[in-house]
Amino acid sequence: MKADIIIPEVENVFLAAVQEWSDDFMEKVWYAYLINDSDFLIESVMVVSKAFGTIDGEMKKTSLLRHAFVEVPAVSVVKIEMIEKSVLTLNNEFMLTFFIGDKLYDKKFIFKANFINETEVEEVPILFVDGVIVR
Repeated sequence: MKADIIIPEVENVFLAAVQEWSDDFMEKVWYAYLINDSDFLIESVMVVSKAFGTIDGEMKKTSLLRHAFVEVPAVSVVKIEMIEKSVLTLNNEFMLTFFIGDKLYDKKFIFKANFINETEVEEVPILFVDGVIVR
């Protein structure tokens, strides 16, 4: 019975962490973006994020944050949230769920601990700025 379930693969939809200046904090901060580099409108988009890992030998985890977007057009970008610098030393996980037509897609994206930094940047498609990408 499980063999009859078709789970579609997420393609050309990914996350990026981009560093931007914040007037509120008077410094550069990291923001998570959802990149839809596909030819399809994605609808009923839900992103659930959390951070977890060990700091000084002690297990730490953050609260879940939930974000919903009615739709994200083809070849476009949506800002999800700011990534607080104290959680950059943790694994930052983003669970993405969305529809293309009547098919449900979901994928887990993880920025590994200490992976979001200026040495790991590459050009982010559509935004054309430097950022850290997880596919």
